[in-house]
Amino acid sequence: MNEETKQQGTGTGGDFEERLRELLAEDANTIRPAPVPYPAIRRQGTVERRRRVAAAGAALVTLAAMPVGAYALADGDGGGNTVAATPQVSAIPRTSATPTPAASPAGPARPATEDQLLDGITFGQAADGLKKCLADDKSRTGRPPSFRMDLGAAKEYRIILAMNSTGDSNAPGNGMYVVAVKEQPQQARLICNVRDGEKSGLNASVGSDDVPGAGPVMADINGGKLYQQSILDHGHWKLPFRWGVIGTVKPSVARVTVSYGGATSQAALDHGWFVASGVLNQQVTAAPRIKGYDADSKLVYDSGKDKDYEQRLP
Repeated sequence: MNEETKQQGTGTGGDFEERLRELLAEDANTIRPAPVPYPAIRRQGTVERRRRVAAAGAALVTLAAMPVGAYALADGDGGGNTVAATPQVSAIPRTSATPTPAASPAGPARPATEDQLLDGITFGQAADGLKKCLADDKSRTGRPPSFRMDLGAAKEYRIILAMNSTGDSNAPGNGMYVVAVKEQPQQARLICNVRDGEKSGLNASVGSDDVPGAGPVMADINGGKLYQQSILDHGHWKLPFRWGVIGTVKPSVARVTVSYGGATSQAALDHGWFVASGVLNQQVTAAPRIKGYDADSKLVYDSGKDKDYEQRLP
């Protein structure tokens, strides 16, 4: 190859390389991503943060509105500790028109009427049962953290019901139910079962239940244990059977009646709660029928027309 040919080859190669560099540069400019739209991303992030905050706020409201309380803890009578999940939500009105009976330094306050202490159970016996339930609950440190809650001291509570409890196939042995509520420092409701002088079971609901749009009368969502025996004994309950129904009322409600097993009982009204009881002498399949009336005796609530109320027993 002569010198001229070499120079031509070199020149041609140089032109080719130069052209290749230009093409690569053009391609790089073509595929170069567009500038990052920082304002759009910032706006989107702000919207997402607000959306998450709104969702979290809704979750907190739901927790605050859970049945009788943000959560319910069941211990005993069922074999374990479970957070109760229920389809209905009850509203607990906080009325202060009637002063709460004063509590002793170490014990709970008395119910609004002596008729809320049934079956010969004295206030002292009911108060002692409540103290044992609370003391035993504090001693159970082996619960998972999600199931631990400070239920407070007996002196913070007011007893609203005490009555005999009937044993069944799920929880043999008769005993006594004590129902107590408190407002401060945190709202709570306890249903304690005492057998042979010791705590046999405890159901606790803690938290506010003030739910917008709730009805004027609401049965306690965990109060079924007070008026029914185990599903294992369906159709074969032990009779006679002492039953109780508890729930909440708004200040507009002046009277509440509860019909169960063909008999109707007048409920006691106790600082935003209603408490009814009776004795069942026959097998039943329908749940208690609850009715509320205003000061003019006008019907303002009927559980028979409440789509969230379980009309039949399990």
